[in-house]
Amino acid sequence: MKSLALVVLLCLGCGLMSSSFVLASPLQMEHCDPKFDYWTLHGLWPDKGQECNSSWHFNVTLIQDLLPDMQKWWPDLITPASSEFWQYEWQKHGTCAAKAESLNSQHKYFGKVLELYHTLDLDGVMKKFNIVPSETYYTFDHIEGIILNFYSVKPKIQCIHPKGEKVQILGQIEICFNSDFQLANCEHSETDTLRLIDFLNVKGTEFSVCDHATPVYYPPLKGKPSM
Repeated sequence: MKSLALVVLLCLGCGLMSSSFVLASPLQMEHCDPKFDYWTLHGLWPDKGQECNSSWHFNVTLIQDLLPDMQKWWPDLITPASSEFWQYEWQKHGTCAAKAESLNSQHKYFGKVLELYHTLDLDGVMKKFNIVPSETYYTFDHIEGIILNFYSVKPKIQCIHPKGEKVQILGQIEICFNSDFQLANCEHSETDTLRLIDFLNVKGTEFSVCDHATPVYYPPLKGKPSM
């Protein structure tokens, strides 16, 4: 394992369904909880391997002391009371990250992810530089430039690309680290994609690397005014 990516995620569904922007194929996220009006955790992903140990089952009792933080900062956006999202992330990514001594237990893995999330404070950085939900579109270079200038490393920013529309929708951001948890540039391919059906039960759409030339929409959540 040479590197890891800390991935943060937007609760997109509610914003998309309440905004003036109409998708060609609306996202099926009717139950996305609108209280998550900040960037939440998706996971910590090692650069190599998935589902490295199918016999190492997730056990929520091992992280009881972390649950208040987990429920706030690493929620299941569809079913906040559920632990299924954490189970999915542990089985897919945590069992591979656990090859490192510093992450070789469920408590170490989830605890380290929370530590990195709070240290980075990406949500605070975005707000500090006025990258907030808005009906006015952003340029990709502006969003990437803010993150690059603040952290001095290049992130991977992913969007949803509605068919037939001349705008892309901000979805998730990866901040990368080396094996010593020092910030590092993220590497990516233009073909990198992530299906939302895999973890949010959103059919028919996916995240992929944002296009530099296409305006970026950061949608307000339902019931929340745009800035």
